[in-house]
Amino acid sequence: MNVVPTTDAPTGAAADVRSLVQGARLTPTQRRIARELVHHADTVAYLSAAEVAELAQVSQPSVTRFAMALGFDGYPALRRRLRELTAGPRAGSAADGDNDLQRAVRDEMANLNRLADHLADPAAVHAAAGLLAASRPLPVVGLRAAAPLAGYFGYFAAKIHPEVRVLDTGGSLLAERLEQAADSGARAVLAYALPRYPRELRDALAEARALGLKIVVVTDSPVSPATDLADVTLTAAVGSQLVFDLHTAPMVLTMVLLQAISDVDPAATQRRLEHFESSATRRSVFME
Repeated sequence: MNVVPTTDAPTGAAADVRSLVQGARLTPTQRRIARELVHHADTVAYLSAAEVAELAQVSQPSVTRFAMALGFDGYPALRRRLRELTAGPRAGSAADGDNDLQRAVRDEMANLNRLADHLADPAAVHAAAGLLAASRPLPVVGLRAAAPLAGYFGYFAAKIHPEVRVLDTGGSLLAERLEQAADSGARAVLAYALPRYPRELRDALAEARALGLKIVVVTDSPVSPATDLADVTLTAAVGSQLVFDLHTAPMVLTMVLLQAISDVDPAATQRRLEHFESSATRRSVFME
């Protein structure tokens, strides 16, 4: 998970240190350490691991794990690299002078642009839509951070698909519900696999594979841990410039997938949408 400093745009040493942590996949605790390193870039290279831990309000082992997450043998190796960065020529200030919040939003815009470019070839989306539209019922799996996206898909999919089952709870119950869906006629499953990838999700996909279900995975990377079990993989990058990931591009990809599902049988989609509108009007569901 990428990390940026606090509110001011990084310049000089801060920009150099930020480049060191940029692109690393870090836990929220490790992001706190990274932000402190960037914020105190001019002095942090001369601090001990214990002092860095106190600065970031984390444990000293967390600092060691942070250094290893960046590819170093331990904190001493990271500190040597920090000294090289802060003692050498400066990388210069950010080109546009944005603060970290602006950069996070602009990075999301870049993620959406990459998604748009990827959709120049919609073959994978159409293949996924065909599998999911034909599955009755249609189980949708999303655990932990991915649970809201599974629910988001399920809410709208239920308006164009006769039976959608959102499975957002792990444990042995998840395997049972997948088995029940297969016994009821399910032919495919949609799964959201987003960082940090729950181990239970991979177990669930292995169970789905054993049940003979086709697997469509929406994930952030073509090399995420779920892709080797997928029949169709759809990717959209997550934003990682803040303490917690941003799921803007996966959410947009979700709506693109729903559009493709609705296009599989436009007449049936129209009938179901009209039925929903009629029912909602009769029950005064929405305020006009």
